[in-house]
Amino acid sequence: MRRHVSIEPKILYFGTPVVLISSLNEDGSANLAPISSAWALDWSVVLGLGTGSKTFENLSRHPECVLNLPSADLWQAVERLAPYTGKDPVPAEKRARSKFERDKFLAAGLTPVASERVTPPRVSECPLQLEAVVRGIHPIGGERGGAAAVEVAVVRVHAHEDVVLNQHHVNPGAWRPLIYSFRHYFGLGPELGRSFRAEV
Repeated sequence: MRRHVSIEPKILYFGTPVVLISSLNEDGSANLAPISSAWALDWSVVLGLGTGSKTFENLSRHPECVLNLPSADLWQAVERLAPYTGKDPVPAEKRARSKFERDKFLAAGLTPVASERVTPPRVSECPLQLEAVVRGIHPIGGERGGAAAVEVAVVRVHAHEDVVLNQHHVNPGAWRPLIYSFRHYFGLGPELGRSFRAEV
């Protein structure tokens, strides 16, 4: 039997898909930001956001967004985007590691494309793009504070043709999400098996 030890990790990003959230700035331009705290249930998605972020500010003011899910091969574009903030001036707590960038699509080398049901654009290169509207914002974090769970309802899903199976399913054999685990990027390994609930 393996022995366990008690630890206090600085972060608990134990392995979640990366999401690039596009939202609307106050001047009508688009903001694009990577996050690694999101989970979906049916057509609702809960996002974990810092309340000091430009994305949180934008969603509080204009409750629409697109959740763009990059594939593993887009990790360098995500990393190019990571050091930038849409806040000007840059908040004091971010100045050591972040700088302001107005056009984050250009900075990341990604292509904006018009959405159908919301105002913020989608990321053309991302195989899955979920247009969504904000349904609720809930403070979280207890004594740590500074965070919120933002519940969004997905209103339209776009998928690259090569990851679609039978018009109604994302093909898990073709879809290769970018995974963020303890501040490192990973892709998926080979399939291990299927759930009893799998339909394809």
